[in-house]
Amino acid sequence: MPKLGVAKDFLVEYAKLQKPVQKAVDDAITKFAAHTHAGLHLEKLAHARDPRIRTIRIDKFWRGVVLAPETGDDYCLISVRPHDDAIEYARSRRFGVNAVLGVLEVRNEQALEAITPAMEHIAGTTEKRLLSAVSDADLLRLGIDRDLLPLVRLLTTEAHLDALQKIIPENQYDVLLALAAEMDPDEVWQQVAAQQLPDGKAPDMVDAADIGAAMERSQGRIALVDGPEELLGILARPFDAWRVFLHPTQRRVAYRPSYAGSAQVTGGPGTGKTVVALHRVAHLVRGLADGQRILLTTYTKALAAGLRQSLALLLEEEHLRRVDVLHVDSLAHQLVRAARGDQRLEVVLDADEKARWGRIIEELDLPWTEPFLAQEYRHVVLAQSISSLEEYLKASRRGRGSQLGPVQRARAWRAVEMFVQQLREEGRFTHLQIADEAARVLAARGEPAYRHVVVDEAQDLHPAQWRMLRACVAEGPDDLFIAGDPHQRIYDNRVSLRSMGIKVAGRSAQLWLNYRTTHEILTWATALLTGESFDSLDGNDDGGIGQSAEGLDGYRSTLHGTRPVLHQAATQVKELDALVDQVGAWMEAGVLPQEIGVAARTRKLGDLAAGRLAEAGIEAAMLRSDPAPEREAVRVGTMHAIKGLEYRCMAVIGVTAHGVPAASALTPIEVDRLQHQTDMLAERCLLFVACTRAREGLFVSWHGEPSPFLPD
Repeated sequence: MPKLGVAKDFLVEYAKLQKPVQKAVDDAITKFAAHTHAGLHLEKLAHARDPRIRTIRIDKFWRGVVLAPETGDDYCLISVRPHDDAIEYARSRRFGVNAVLGVLEVRNEQALEAITPAMEHIAGTTEKRLLSAVSDADLLRLGIDRDLLPLVRLLTTEAHLDALQKIIPENQYDVLLALAAEMDPDEVWQQVAAQQLPDGKAPDMVDAADIGAAMERSQGRIALVDGPEELLGILARPFDAWRVFLHPTQRRVAYRPSYAGSAQVTGGPGTGKTVVALHRVAHLVRGLADGQRILLTTYTKALAAGLRQSLALLLEEEHLRRVDVLHVDSLAHQLVRAARGDQRLEVVLDADEKARWGRIIEELDLPWTEPFLAQEYRHVVLAQSISSLEEYLKASRRGRGSQLGPVQRARAWRAVEMFVQQLREEGRFTHLQIADEAARVLAARGEPAYRHVVVDEAQDLHPAQWRMLRACVAEGPDDLFIAGDPHQRIYDNRVSLRSMGIKVAGRSAQLWLNYRTTHEILTWATALLTGESFDSLDGNDDGGIGQSAEGLDGYRSTLHGTRPVLHQAATQVKELDALVDQVGAWMEAGVLPQEIGVAARTRKLGDLAAGRLAEAGIEAAMLRSDPAPEREAVRVGTMHAIKGLEYRCMAVIGVTAHGVPAASALTPIEVDRLQHQTDMLAERCLLFVACTRAREGLFVSWHGEPSPFLPD
């Protein structure tokens, strides 16, 4: 049966085209695909490095590049470019099948020939060699082409290796990058090379002429489609399709046949944790027995909506119907409402909760502040599901900065009882109270609600929510699959998964290659966290990402671009004017409005930014209103709302000394020193998260004095 493959780079390039050009591409490629890939309208080029490369006419100015086998009818759409660029690309590239891995590869022969003399000259000036400790035999068994070995031996620094990134095969660059990071060759095979393959094993035999088999093995970089209808479905939402591509190093984690119990994947922003979680759902749903369901959950409604949208790209409707995509608060509400006969649950607002604690402090003449008691209730009482004074007197208060003796605990417990009683009498709840009750509802039911539970952005969930999720699924193989990153923890929800009955020891994977954010943006953003310490997702158990920002040392980007633009303005008005100029420049460069995000620390500043953009004739949509994906408007939201999303270009505004960190988010140091430190770290992480939403361009601005978090 003929195969039609679509390269990941093709989708990225297509997504950046103007609408009329996209329409011309659709017409040309669909006509080509409709003829069972018979090669209609394909043109062979003179003087091409690879005789199998063809071009297809899009219109007068644009051409597509297609890999066509010398025999058979398996084709791959490689690139879409302006006419002259397409011709140059097609003539300079050579495709091949990796002799060890059997995957499809591309190399820029023309660039390799041009760069070799310069590399030879540099190498002649020093005896230092980047990979001198790695033998030729190890390089060959890891899939490095034999004819590339002389060039590899010329490398003296990682900067020289970076120069090869776009001209040698991607999988070979990944191997060399891992070796340059001083990973052991056996570890590189397990973590990088073997991850290219569906079963982790090199094929027994590799047929260099079998393009179809090579595309099958390359599904982290190539999507196979059945025909015109499926192809048009992908092209209708190219960036969405690009986002659900799995790099081969991610595929092994997502499509492992089974884990003996709960499993965890960690990694910095852009390493593909969410994509892995989505594909894990796609894998698990196909093995469900009749009546079984899967829960895919995360911590906000906006993120859940995004997961639902992406999952629809991976699953047929019959499978999609068997997956509940809910954020944790919605899940808790559904469970408790069902147990109470669909009774509406009224949630107390943050301002009201703070005021209640204030009145209780005054009534009981307590020596503490509203934030102190609210955090004591959240981080000690609810975290451990404490229901009596006896339990509270024995409870651990690890992480709390002030000691409480038995008498003080008794007074604090009296305040907790009053708070809970007041809400109960009014029929009102906090979200975490509802999650705590949902866990008890499930425990009393004695029957799990789901066969599998997949959790994204796990680092921001509270222990009460983890108890609920643990109770949703019976303990056993593939019960919970967890994706998260402690460096992106923006809420103070410290938890040990092991204490929740979730054991991931020996079933944890760490992703270390960033496929979203450029090296330049990533390097700058990572400096925001330098010197800070982080708890792992599992209370320091096996599988945690590390205890400090040094856990990001091996975290790398495969992309390069421009450096972040840092802008200081004299006033807020001038800062917003600079935002308008930057957004306008991005749009003039071909970036669509909906591919641009603006993040502010507060909703008020976000509203001001949206208003200023509108005054300049640039439509802006607030994230809290859940704009339709196709709406052509710049997305504006708080740093919290932007979490988990991504944009081609990102503006982070209002990064001032008084705005980031926000004073309202900090516990006074005299009230609780440890809590103050934790709050400061959460604010740092929040800025880090906002900046790493960018794929290609980052603009960071402030007026007056800059945030102390900004790197020098």
